[in-house]
Amino acid sequence: MFGYHGKILRVNLSKHTTETRNIDEEDFRKYIGGVGLGAKILYEETDSNTDPLGPDNPLIAFTGPFTGSAAPSSGRHHIVARSPLTGIFGESNVGGSWAVHFKRTGFDGIVITGKSDSPVYLWIHDKGVEIRDATNIWGQDTFDSSDHLKDATHKKATVAVIGQAGEQLAKIAGITHIGSNVRAAARTGMGAVMGSKNLKAIVVYGTQKTPIANPEGLKKSFKPVRLHLREVTKTFSKFGTSGGIENYEKLGNFPLKNWMQARWKSVSKVSGFTMHDSILTGKTACHSCAIACGRLIKIENGPYAPLEGEGPEYESIGTLGGECLVDNLPAISKANELCNRYGLDTISVGATIAFAMEAYERGIITVDDTDGVELTWGNADAMITMVHKIGKREGIGKLMGEGSLIMARTIGHNAEEFAVHVKGLEPSAHDPRRFWSQGLSYATAARGACHNASWGHAYELALTMPEIGIPEPQESYTVSGMAETTAKLQNTMCMQDALVICRFTQIGKGVDVNNVIDWLNLITGWDMDTDEFLETGERIFNLKRLFNTRLGISRKDDTLPPRFTSLERTGEGLNNKLPPIGQLLSDYYEFRNWSEFGIPNQEKIDSLGLKIL
Repeated sequence: MFGYHGKILRVNLSKHTTETRNIDEEDFRKYIGGVGLGAKILYEETDSNTDPLGPDNPLIAFTGPFTGSAAPSSGRHHIVARSPLTGIFGESNVGGSWAVHFKRTGFDGIVITGKSDSPVYLWIHDKGVEIRDATNIWGQDTFDSSDHLKDATHKKATVAVIGQAGEQLAKIAGITHIGSNVRAAARTGMGAVMGSKNLKAIVVYGTQKTPIANPEGLKKSFKPVRLHLREVTKTFSKFGTSGGIENYEKLGNFPLKNWMQARWKSVSKVSGFTMHDSILTGKTACHSCAIACGRLIKIENGPYAPLEGEGPEYESIGTLGGECLVDNLPAISKANELCNRYGLDTISVGATIAFAMEAYERGIITVDDTDGVELTWGNADAMITMVHKIGKREGIGKLMGEGSLIMARTIGHNAEEFAVHVKGLEPSAHDPRRFWSQGLSYATAARGACHNASWGHAYELALTMPEIGIPEPQESYTVSGMAETTAKLQNTMCMQDALVICRFTQIGKGVDVNNVIDWLNLITGWDMDTDEFLETGERIFNLKRLFNTRLGISRKDDTLPPRFTSLERTGEGLNNKLPPIGQLLSDYYEFRNWSEFGIPNQEKIDSLGLKIL
């Protein structure tokens, strides 16, 4: 078998046992790896009664055939479990170096079940797997814990670790990955799943190579693409993901004031250009990455100094900055660092704080609820105080750590009207009133309001993918073709999350579908063509949908929040329009061959070779 080791590590923390199981090549061909195999195992080993925070909810992490192959921007893996935040399919994709070192230990994936009777961590290396005591670091933040764990294992190890938020089961807790840089598997509460098992960390370091079917041909194929990718992403690399903030604000895509406000004169204060000219000290890159979009910053003066390390990315600035109207870049950087230390999702944290600010403005919560904190728009210190409270689960922070939907239902007074979420997940920093494809994908993506499920905004702006039938950018504000484009992109992104490769390789057509298929065949020795590639992505997407429909998800849940369907975003130079989600859904279901209620038809299930449990 090429491209894989063919092995899964299974850990039962209740029994403190580990075992190795083999995977058939047929399963790899049908589901590839990453989210594909993760979804298959999650579907097979859970049911509608599985408690997201119970011992029977498996925490699953999978690499893919690209992992460790030197494919551009392939130092990634995918984590899945039933989400404690949404109650449905939970997933988070993360870069860094953990995936590569884990695969070098001789495994393609790991499945963790049970609950240890005391805090532990896993140490996975060339010579075996150890379940070690973590009592002495339980309660420490992710940075301090990581330092301790590297000293106790290997200085070059990569650590997937939870902070205090995950330990205390905050439903917006993520898993911080610390190697040569910091990356987070932040979304859908995977950190709480890890905490529910009394698992503090998974530490990995390995040296084993994965066999490649045609190593010379693969190396030759990589070279021109890497050169092209570096060229077309020069500006992106220089200014990072936040380099597009000012343009997105101009387009009406950047979120402001809990998605209420149209324009923001302060947007330039938090942009990637300002970061570059003020606090930036360098760049970081995930393993095998030719782009290096990560930011290194240093703040030496002011109330948020000293601060040195990883800087905030676009999504973090969009939620902690734009949604809260905080225009202080050092303050946003401090909040970002605190989220990494506590192990929190910056998107859900920023969105929930913005929701709380609106509730405060409306008088639904008061200073009596916030321990005297004036939770007003643009109040940087209040925003940072709330991050501390959420991370420590203190005061109102305990409720905020449950996410904006549960908070809204708890405080009442029609607060659900302005809780911006889909299926309980707060949206990324892209407005569906500007990009309808993004809105349709928010409504239908397995984990909720996820921009990465389709990356539709990029394909309305400029990108094309003729290999899958998208020869021109999708025309904005049109119903015709929108559903088909969105579905095709969702299938393709499922394949990216199965291989696993970064979304940013699509910039400037740096890497296209033909490149990806070519590499997959050179790595595995297969003969996959475009039709099989797209069918495999469709199989994975439908499997995730079947997981959710088994839990009762249907058309009634494929909605957008009232703010996106009733509040027009108007301002100078803006032409945003409310998405006609009803018509878009009908077109989407028809294209996918799902029922009018959004459930895959038996014909579709059979054609994809899926089984319903």
